Amino acid sequence: MKKFFAQTYLWLLLTMLYAPIVIIAIFSFTEAKVLGNWTGFSTKLYTSLFSGGVHHSLLSAIENTLIIALVAAVISTILGSIAAIGIHNLRGRKRQVINTLNNIPMLNPDIITGISLFLLFVSLGITQGYTTVILAHVAFCTPYVVLCVMPRLQQMNPNIYEAALDLGATPMQALRKVIIPEIKAGMISGFILAFTLSIDDFAVTIFTIGTDGLETLSTYIYADARKGGLTPELRPLSTIIFAAVLFLLIVINVRTYRSQKQKEVKL
Repeated sequence: MKKFFAQTYLWLLLTMLYAPIVIIAIFSFTEAKVLGNWTGFSTKLYTSLFSGGVHHSLLSAIENTLIIALVAAVISTILGSIAAIGIHNLRGRKRQVINTLNNIPMLNPDIITGISLFLLFVSLGITQGYTTVILAHVAFCTPYVVLCVMPRLQQMNPNIYEAALDLGATPMQALRKVIIPEIKAGMISGFILAFTLSIDDFAVTIFTIGTDGLETLSTYIYADARKGGLTPELRPLSTIIFAAVLFLLIVINVRTYRSQKQKEVKL
């Protein structure tokens, strides 16, 4: 009975998490403007999304979201990987303190982070726009990259780096040819996580986006919902984003599994 209730709870939880996504995906294949009203199978919403039939502001929001997410993810991956290497090389209390400081932004509510960054940018006189949104996204994405890279560093044989230095490699060459290949999987995972978090974020973005008309997908959806409804093309867009993220996760997991199998065979 204990096993039965545990499995029932798990499937109930998964159903609650994924049922809304499945519903959106199903109703993305109908022309109905209202979600839940099925008017027959149609791919008109997908055609409208890719043929430029949607409102210009939505296309602009999608473009801004992708640019911000890509730039923020790249910067976060670089900074997070460097930070993870530095934290890994610390010892004792210093390492514990820095790890705690790294975890605070992840545990801190997004709205507090957004307000804090808003006040910081205002006090420094920085004009809000692309720059402030990217900086804000880098600030809250970098700790997640650190969290993704750290396990790879802990699994790495520490003698490999020392051996490379003994064989004549410079610290930069050892970093590029020894450490980075070892933590590459963690860096890729961190990049994807940062990219996804940036696309998904609303609370931090709304406080740092400014009033110059810049919109991301999350702020566009919020403004659209306040008008009393959602643009129908958001349904196929949400389905495509979910499918793309799911595909990336499957590819990464398959590559990780094959890499582990190859290592086991070599051993």
